[in-house]
Amino acid sequence: MKINRSGSAVWTGGLKDGKGAISTQSGALDAYPYGFATRFEGQPGSNPEELIAAAHASCFTMALSLILGEAGLTAEKMETTAVVTLEKLDDGFAVTASKLTLKATIPGTDDATFQELAGKAKANCPISKLLKADISLEAELLN
Repeated sequence: MKINRSGSAVWTGGLKDGKGAISTQSGALDAYPYGFATRFEGQPGSNPEELIAAAHASCFTMALSLILGEAGLTAEKMETTAVVTLEKLDDGFAVTASKLTLKATIPGTDDATFQELAGKAKANCPISKLLKADISLEAELLN
């Protein structure tokens, strides 16, 4: 099975004074604004790093749901946040880390099993495999 999904970006102008718009195939984002100020200066709008963070959090959470099901468990609720770090290095900017933070309520499991399954999801979700940054996970079982 092979699935293709797409996103697109349009950019006009120079780096600092230019403007961009991000769109996704699904239409969830449709010409959503991004630019230098939204990426580096905290202005409203999107940026590539927050999109990667959302993709990583959602992919990891879905992967964990699959792994839990294989173990005969079902989450009552899982909330995952990903923080993607963009750093200026000697040779330019690079995404250097993605920190996943998970809070989950999963009846019928203990913390050791939970940590093992969450670690497996972190290592095996497709977005984790895509990223070459240091990926860390902080998982808290709320039962």
